[in-house]
Amino acid sequence: MLSAAFLATLLCAPSLRADEGMWLLPYLKQQNIKRMQEMGLTLSAEQIYSPGKGSVIDAIVHFDGGCTGEVVSSQGLLLTNHHCGYDQIREHSTVQNNFLRNGFYAPTKKDELPNPGLVVTFIDEIVDVTDFVNAYLKKAKCNDPMEYLSRKYLSKIADAWYKKNRGKKAGYVVLDLAPFYEGNKFFLSVSKEYSDVRLVAAPPTSIGSYGEDTDNWVWPRHSGDFCVFRIYTDKDGKPAKYDPNNVPLKPKHYFKVNSGGLNENDFVMIMGYPGRTNHFYTAAEVAERRDIDNTVRIDMRKVRQETMLAEMRADEAVKIQYASKYARSTNAYKNAIGSNWAIRKMDFEGMKKAQQEKLAKYATENNKPEYIEAMKKIEEMVAQRADFRRQVWMIDEGLIRAVETVSAPVLDEKTFAELKADAGKRRKFMDEKYTTIFNKDYNKEVDRKVTKAMLTAFINGTAAANLPAVLRDAKDIDAFVDRLIDKSIYMDAAALEAAITTGDYATYNADPVVRLAKDVNARFKEVKDKVAGFDREFARVRKTYVKGVMEMEGEMNVWPDANSTIRYTFGQLKGYIPRDNVYYGFQTTMDGVMEKEDPTNPEYTLSPKLKDIYNRKDFGSYALANGKMPVDICATTHTTGGNSGSPVIDKYGNLVGLNFDRNWEGVGGDINYLADYQRSIICDVRYVLLILDKYLGAQRLIDEMDIAK
Repeated sequence: MLSAAFLATLLCAPSLRADEGMWLLPYLKQQNIKRMQEMGLTLSAEQIYSPGKGSVIDAIVHFDGGCTGEVVSSQGLLLTNHHCGYDQIREHSTVQNNFLRNGFYAPTKKDELPNPGLVVTFIDEIVDVTDFVNAYLKKAKCNDPMEYLSRKYLSKIADAWYKKNRGKKAGYVVLDLAPFYEGNKFFLSVSKEYSDVRLVAAPPTSIGSYGEDTDNWVWPRHSGDFCVFRIYTDKDGKPAKYDPNNVPLKPKHYFKVNSGGLNENDFVMIMGYPGRTNHFYTAAEVAERRDIDNTVRIDMRKVRQETMLAEMRADEAVKIQYASKYARSTNAYKNAIGSNWAIRKMDFEGMKKAQQEKLAKYATENNKPEYIEAMKKIEEMVAQRADFRRQVWMIDEGLIRAVETVSAPVLDEKTFAELKADAGKRRKFMDEKYTTIFNKDYNKEVDRKVTKAMLTAFINGTAAANLPAVLRDAKDIDAFVDRLIDKSIYMDAAALEAAITTGDYATYNADPVVRLAKDVNARFKEVKDKVAGFDREFARVRKTYVKGVMEMEGEMNVWPDANSTIRYTFGQLKGYIPRDNVYYGFQTTMDGVMEKEDPTNPEYTLSPKLKDIYNRKDFGSYALANGKMPVDICATTHTTGGNSGSPVIDKYGNLVGLNFDRNWEGVGGDINYLADYQRSIICDVRYVLLILDKYLGAQRLIDEMDIAK
């Protein structure tokens, strides 16, 4: 019989799972292409990754630095998620033309809306520059990881490499040199940046963000999370600033759209820009994540949310004010619970211990004591920083993110004097900074109750010596909070503005809100600096540890943690069993959209037009064989934040959907892939086509796409 430790070691081996990993494209041929083809892929490695030669990568953009998008026509038409384009849609919305509420469609190219500041980038090449970087660092005598792993320092090296190997850099060329495998490898992405990106179409929020925060991390899902842009260039096809005379981009590649759909177990691939993962965690780091990061977040947010919920249930006006705040809080709360659920259920700590035991054995047999020493140092430093780390999380979750007055925009003496002397600056501060907290959605009575609950929980969970100065003397929490709410000038905009205009700084600085905000943030910085004191040595030993894992497993069997660089992942459309006697299928339909409708909840309201389309079953050719209209699908692919908007393609390279979320049961996949639970949540492209066609009347966009059955 196999031992539990040996089984855990097998489970840790990246090469044994088909669906795990956020893989590097330059290694596609060596690592996964054969396995992908065995699963059904018909494309060659060159058809996927040959930058500038009309391959899949040439149709994918990094959208606004935080999302992914894909080109779907020969005229630069671009799809991404509604939540990725939300800021642009909001910027163009007015009371008369509320595109968030009503949706938007530009009937002609002349009506497409420019978006100053929005950029997308296409990758021209990805180069392994490890040798160049190491030689540069050696020559510069730089061995400080806090310096050479920083983007600022690496940008200097990127410029040096480009100048030496490519010559003069055009203004639209963007270089991104990033460390991989904790600094054991370095890759340089060379991209072209396009800044004339225009809004073409967007569904209303009631479709694009259906379920909003409540449904975040949730499957089954029913959101039409997409919007449409177009990329423009100058007349020579080069990137250019907005100009009415610019012309639509002629891409090197664009995706055909699969309107026929797929079946369960069919192959899919996703390519995009995942943000951050931690799959090289040691056992000590897993325990730290579980017992400090996640546990503090869960405990503190539970107190806040229970207090808010009681107030929301008691008063409909408060429910409207705090619904969004409550939902945002529950998002990270659900994530932390899901993460701890996975850590415990799958015994991540035991799995990592088994991997470390395997590495220790390898190190002993191969005379590599540095790997054993690295694991020992990591464990020691995790223990040494534990108290400071817990304080950071307690202040952040218990005060900064929970008590609204702690985030009040307080002034230092210099800024106070500047605002006092300049009425224009003073008005701007009141209009833009003050209202970020104290606005129509702020209720001081709710804040009073939440603050009392949070300060009680925070003080009870924190050693007296570690409290922010202002709280050390707070013997009576109720009285302290009542004074905070009843006596502060921040509770009245006119009083605050008058205090700045005619008052003195000493009086202002003694205000209870000012004192609380300043003391809390000062203590927060102090303990964050304590934790940061471990970072330099921690980076060194983690680099050594990961080098050992790569050496033991073989570099081609190990994928680097996500770091907002382009990756691919592959798997199958597949449902899952979240718990006993429950099965979630791989596909949702408009039946579920209608079932979730709640006219009293802004997250689940539906427009009469969408209900009419449903009631008449006006689904055109986009419906399933049984007459139902598909909305979302889920797949076993390995994604995380940053993959929003990523294209989901079939075995022929045709677009079948847009990735926009992942399920609650799979959030632990940032540490270790969960084969039976991990699912990417995807907007079915047929729902995109339906909304464009039947809801927005955007037939010209349908005609522009290359639709494949």
